[in-house]
Amino acid sequence: MTVARSLLLFVLAALAEIGGAWLIWQGVREQRGLLWIGAGVITLGLYGFVATLQPDAHFGRILAAYGGVFVAGSLLWGVVVDKFHPDRWDVIGSAICLIGVLVIMYAPRG
Repeated sequence: MTVARSLLLFVLAALAEIGGAWLIWQGVREQRGLLWIGAGVITLGLYGFVATLQPDAHFGRILAAYGGVFVAGSLLWGVVVDKFHPDRWDVIGSAICLIGVLVIMYAPRG
């Protein structure tokens, strides 16, 4: 398993899941319509496929680690797309989650 490939897959999964949820949010909350909602549903479906490409064979481990990527990615998405300004607790919490990703996925196992 290459760590770089695995991390890239986590980033792609985050873009698909967060982007899909954002599209649905825009379609419903911002009243942009069914095309936005449909695009969101399709994009969320792509997330499920990307997750299956992880080299590790353990579904629970992949999804648990991805949770940390999702937390950090969601905050970053908010900064870039919605001009959200995270406070220090958002940043600290996100860093803790990313440390969890590294431990869950890449700690040496005997």
